[in-house]
Amino acid sequence: MTEIDTGISADDRALVGEELKKLLADTYTLYLQTQNFHWNVTGPHFRQLHLMFEEQYGQLANAVDAIAERIRSLDIAAPATFKAFTALQSIEDADGVPSSNEMVSILAENHQRVIRTARNALAVAESASDEASADMVTDRLDEHEKTAWMLRASTH
Repeated sequence: MTEIDTGISADDRALVGEELKKLLADTYTLYLQTQNFHWNVTGPHFRQLHLMFEEQYGQLANAVDAIAERIRSLDIAAPATFKAFTALQSIEDADGVPSSNEMVSILAENHQRVIRTARNALAVAESASDEASADMVTDRLDEHEKTAWMLRASTH
């Protein structure tokens, strides 16, 4: 196997990888939660929320793949089990089936949690001069900030 020499030290790749693992765990957990709410939402705003949640979990599914592939490009194993995600995530599972308004509030808060996780990953990537990871994380920040705004705007 060829040694990795991309201008980022092994130690820095490991540090960035650890932060990206946390971002992957939060993103995957938010993906599952959003899909759960898509399946289980009811009430007078059912159609609007059902479609919005579907759009959101589709975007999150794509993000999960991109983050995992970035971790692998750093030559770090990407976590891929519920046990690993549970140990890394900052998002808590919702109990039962919340009301539609609670679903929107929970998702808004959890997008904000992912934003905080992403900001930590961004700081580490920037300090390691890992522009590719920083760029990907910046794109994720933008997406989560827009989604959190839309969810907050949807609450009554």
